[in-house]
Amino acid sequence: MITEINLRKVASYKNQATLETDKKINIVYGLNGTGKSILSDYLLKRNDEKFKCCSIEGLNENHEVYVYNQTFIQDNFFESESLKGIFTISKENKLAEKNISISRKEIEKLDEEKRKKEIEIDKEKDHFRKKHKMNLKRIWKIKTDFSSGSNYILDFCLEGYKSSKANLFNYIISLPKLTKKPSESIEDLKNKAQTIMGANAKKYLLVSDVEFLSASIETKKIFKKKIVGAENSSLSALIKQLGNSDWVKFGLKYLPKDPIRENKECPFCQERTVSNEFLQNIKDYFDDSYQSDINSLKTYSKEYSQSVQKINKIKYTLEANSIFETIPELKKHKIDFILKFDKFLRLINNNRVKIEQKIKTPSLSKTLESSVKLLQEINNDIGRINELISDHNKDIEQKEIRKEKIKQLFWEIMRWDYNEEIEKYLSDKTKSDFKLKALNSCIEEYKTKISSHNLIISEQQKLTKNIEEAVTNINMGLIDLGIADFKIENFSNNFYKIVREENEENEVFRSLSEGEKMIISFLYFLEMCKGSETYKKKIIVIDDPISSLSHIYVFNIGVLIKNEFIDSKNSDYVQVFILTHSLYFFNEIIERNYTKRKKSYKLFRLIKNSEGSHFQSMEHGEIQNDYHEYWNIIKDKKNPNALIANCIRSVIEYFFNFVEKEDLTSFFKREPLSSNKFQAFNRYINRESHSLGQNLFDSNDFDYEVFKDGLQKLFEVAGYKNHYEKMIK
Repeated sequence: MITEINLRKVASYKNQATLETDKKINIVYGLNGTGKSILSDYLLKRNDEKFKCCSIEGLNENHEVYVYNQTFIQDNFFESESLKGIFTISKENKLAEKNISISRKEIEKLDEEKRKKEIEIDKEKDHFRKKHKMNLKRIWKIKTDFSSGSNYILDFCLEGYKSSKANLFNYIISLPKLTKKPSESIEDLKNKAQTIMGANAKKYLLVSDVEFLSASIETKKIFKKKIVGAENSSLSALIKQLGNSDWVKFGLKYLPKDPIRENKECPFCQERTVSNEFLQNIKDYFDDSYQSDINSLKTYSKEYSQSVQKINKIKYTLEANSIFETIPELKKHKIDFILKFDKFLRLINNNRVKIEQKIKTPSLSKTLESSVKLLQEINNDIGRINELISDHNKDIEQKEIRKEKIKQLFWEIMRWDYNEEIEKYLSDKTKSDFKLKALNSCIEEYKTKISSHNLIISEQQKLTKNIEEAVTNINMGLIDLGIADFKIENFSNNFYKIVREENEENEVFRSLSEGEKMIISFLYFLEMCKGSETYKKKIIVIDDPISSLSHIYVFNIGVLIKNEFIDSKNSDYVQVFILTHSLYFFNEIIERNYTKRKKSYKLFRLIKNSEGSHFQSMEHGEIQNDYHEYWNIIKDKKNPNALIANCIRSVIEYFFNFVEKEDLTSFFKREPLSSNKFQAFNRYINRESHSLGQNLFDSNDFDYEVFKDGLQKLFEVAGYKNHYEKMIK
């Protein structure tokens, strides 16, 4: 028994439309063009290429589907002048009947065993499906973690896997697990992504090496030299003995610069002991050689101090450089680099102070510390910094390549982090697949045995024929319907044809009306269902058997269907699908008894709008008439323009021409219907024909809101405002 039909990507079924049922009798109502014929054609030709995206559940090899639709009529009437033979079990061939009976019982037994295995398969699949649902939920955490918040910078790694849990799961389990834990962390990847994708992502200039041109001063011997006055000065012995030449030099600024007439006070002892001779001896002591050394020290001091100032500026510039904050790899280098630079600065500042001290006390030896080694270490660090800047700039230049690398590293980390979940799934799947393989193997054995018995039945069926009984039944059916001007006669052992009584030799089928063709074809279908003995359960599909019939025959056809398929005690008919566009016929088929209807019936409405065709379950209380159905279509803006417009016109014609017998002409001369806004609406309502959708004016003329507003205004102008408000609700 069919439990589910899925139609997708065929004709008007743009998206998947699903019909689910657990009932024997299934009745589908739908206007012409909504997709009923596609549904019946699929049940007739399920293996056709155009139905490759469609599927069906519940149907198996022990079911035979009999479909009555336009394809059936063409196959049985339009391609041949005679009907195909109707086969049945031969009452005379008892041996064949016995063999068929034995095979049938064996098939039933095998089918029952196969069904048990199929139930086991369903249970195992359901069990694994529930486990897998939890797997999907846990793995889906990757998506939720990295699609928002501080992790959003890595959202691009999930491209292609954010809309489907199954896609994400299938991708991650397809990745190989690394032999060891990834060396980089998610934080590392976020930092890398930030450098090439963040708001401050840009290229940076390389850092120049630090130059300290005064480093050579540090090796000058003059700093260790004890700078004292001339040895030939009369004061040299005393100054040397006292060891106070620097003190004397310091006091020179307090002595007169020019010759004096009388002795002056000594700046040291405050006695009038300073004479011109004393001044000359002092000057002789601090001779040109002494002064030359002092001048050299001052020159070195000035040059060294200027170099120190430049280094201070370089340090300030480096500290202010944003690369240390923007490029994550440089953050961990910054502190060490700045500390080393500070150490260098302290060294050269100490040297600068020593030089100044040497100038103040030239007789004392000073040793300057070499800055070369520290400077080399700093420039080595700058070299490493420049390498990182170059790598960063290359990342900016090759952004897409770097993104792919980050994406690869991201999934390697995810595969490692979720390995436990993945391994558990793979283990569960291996066990489940093994069990399913064993069950399917059993089912295939049962199928092979069933096929062999079906072959026996097929061979035995060739011995059974009952053409005359079928012809008689069809002719009786024609008489019951009031058709007496033609009948069906035997053409050959396996075929029969339709002939008129006044001239049995003429081929008269092609001269039948469409309604007559439908009646004969349906009676033939009825006999084929009764007479085809395949010993399989029968599923009957009937697509609009009254589409070309007058109302006088609709009731009769409905009675035939109910007697043969719906109310029949024949257990071979396990399920019936009836498709129709007629609400009258729909009502005729439906069981009136609520209890019986609830137990055996399921009703559907087939609707087509801008999103395609789809099924809706339908309650008995929803069944109305064609007039109500027109209003339902008008209210749904998604329906095709031509269909909505035609239904608006049908409502107007039905109500004003048939119910109220009003002349519309006068209404369209009144405001607001006479305004330009409703000109397209007026033109369409006053067309002579609307039998075909293509008779509609250019679709650009159709404005849903204008047409709907026009309909409302027409009812209001005519005095039927309450009727409009009731129906539009």
